[in-house]
Amino acid sequence: METYLALMIGNSRLHWGLFANQSLVMTMDTDYFTPSVIHQLLKSPNLEELSSTIFSPYSHSSQLPQALFVASVVPSQTELWRADANVNIMTLERVPLRGLYSTLGIDRALALWGAGRTWGFPVLVIDGGTALTFTAADNHFNLVGGAILPGLGLQLATLGENTGQLPHVDIPQKLPPRYAANTQSAMQSGIIYTIIAGIKDFIETWWRDFPQSRVAITGGDRQILFNYLQLQFPAIANHVIVEQNLIFLGMGDIIHNS
Repeated sequence: METYLALMIGNSRLHWGLFANQSLVMTMDTDYFTPSVIHQLLKSPNLEELSSTIFSPYSHSSQLPQALFVASVVPSQTELWRADANVNIMTLERVPLRGLYSTLGIDRALALWGAGRTWGFPVLVIDGGTALTFTAADNHFNLVGGAILPGLGLQLATLGENTGQLPHVDIPQKLPPRYAANTQSAMQSGIIYTIIAGIKDFIETWWRDFPQSRVAITGGDRQILFNYLQLQFPAIANHVIVEQNLIFLGMGDIIHNS
């Protein structure tokens, strides 16, 4: 199979990858599609309409996608795409890691496999998305485990939505003062410094158990979290890999070797 589309259905968006000749050549994020739009896009031969909708510059190529592979963390969305017989749904059973538990998110498993196959095992993956997750595997491809907490944006939004007087606050591009003199900065300080301290602790603890291990950070907030980490703990940040496409690296490796 020379050309295909990969779709990761996330908690808030659709993440697309276009593969050609076993290489990831393009990525794109979109909003969710309605059921009628999904049905229409999947009707065209060789996924031509779907490809041109997502990757319009690529639509003029003579190499049209031959298949669509879908991984999802949103069951209701999965069913919308599963309805088409030409869609390949990727499940945990296809990820070659050992010791996976049934409720582990496929996004975490794919990102972990992608990181390990790219930079070697053992490996720790930090995913800064809607949820902030830590997922790790040892040098025998065994899942060690991980942790889940609300992500940076979700924590800030929760304070604004579930309190009487706290405002809605954006994620700052720069570190706020640790001891803030106004409410907005105080919210940013409390959440950001606590998250970064937690990331530092997870990495240091992992390195005590696996001193030569790689650590990779991915997800929508990957760069800003890395920037915060670099400002606070540069010695640690200097050994962290920032990679947007860990999930697609995992999907591609599994598809190519299956």
